[in-house]
Amino acid sequence: MGIQAVLCGYYGQGNGGDEALLASLLQMLPESVTPLVLSGNPEQTHDRYRVAAVNRKSPLAVLQALRDSQVFIWGGGSLIQDVTSAMSPVYYAGVMTLAQRMGLKTIAWAQGVGPLQRSLTQWMAKQTLAGCDAISVRDRGSAALLTNWGIPFTLAPDPVWALESTPVDGLWNLPAPRVAVNLRSHPELTPPRLETLTQALITFQKATQACLLLVPFQATQDLAIAEAIQPQLPGVSHILRLDDPQQLKGVFRGVEMAIAMRFHGLIMAAAEGCRCFALSYDPKVSHLMQELSLPGCSLATIPDDPNVISQAWLELYANGEALSTDQIQFLISRALIHQDVLQRAIG
Repeated sequence: MGIQAVLCGYYGQGNGGDEALLASLLQMLPESVTPLVLSGNPEQTHDRYRVAAVNRKSPLAVLQALRDSQVFIWGGGSLIQDVTSAMSPVYYAGVMTLAQRMGLKTIAWAQGVGPLQRSLTQWMAKQTLAGCDAISVRDRGSAALLTNWGIPFTLAPDPVWALESTPVDGLWNLPAPRVAVNLRSHPELTPPRLETLTQALITFQKATQACLLLVPFQATQDLAIAEAIQPQLPGVSHILRLDDPQQLKGVFRGVEMAIAMRFHGLIMAAAEGCRCFALSYDPKVSHLMQELSLPGCSLATIPDDPNVISQAWLELYANGEALSTDQIQFLISRALIHQDVLQRAIG
């Protein structure tokens, strides 16, 4: 008899990074395991990945999924943080606690734990993680927090490093050189800062004659920004809307350089051998910049003069280096440790 595992994350919500985590998890699951995904859009999840999916917000559907399964995987990313919403850790900890009480084997997989600013959410996270059969985390900050709590874990790079990418139809027909740009809405990306970045992109494009590819990772947060920037660009540009996370990663095979805010935008670009410039809005992006020695700056301290920014981009474009093939292979092989965690925990 096979094993059924409930996969719980921010899936089916139109976020390219979280979809990439789901695709990575499905790629790494042992063959003996049948996945059942809790999704914000079960039909889309089923159609895209050819797996069973139920509505994550339906208590009855979630309860039935847990009853029918032997394993629960809390899969991937910054699920246990209370910066964007206090409800997020309450939902995930609640479902995990239910799975533990129902006797399922529970795995917290490729987690980014924190920031946790409230004592209640800290307590909930600690209690729930302490009850897990296996835990893997993707960054040193999460590792430090769990060490402090005395909870055992495995540390490995984000699994999206190891996600198989697929080519994007028509990408190679666009004029070269190509540069990818990914910006998302955030309180620190104020209208004046967005205007500064837009002016810097205009200067950069005039100097390089690059084809700028604006790549929204989540339509609700990124698309309006791309649509605001594009009409102002003097040269060739395209907005690339891709729902398939493997294609999203494949975009970066065909570009010279990436300017990105999103954590998984930077990982995908770096993994595909792109030069990267990071615009950090979150500790996870800043940590990634430090670990990979990526050039960039935080939005909070971005220069007011667009020429200073465009000059930094031009310097990277002309003289910067991508990660070496050896570095990329090392990170991919380390990311596959998350697969070992699943194999050992599920058996």
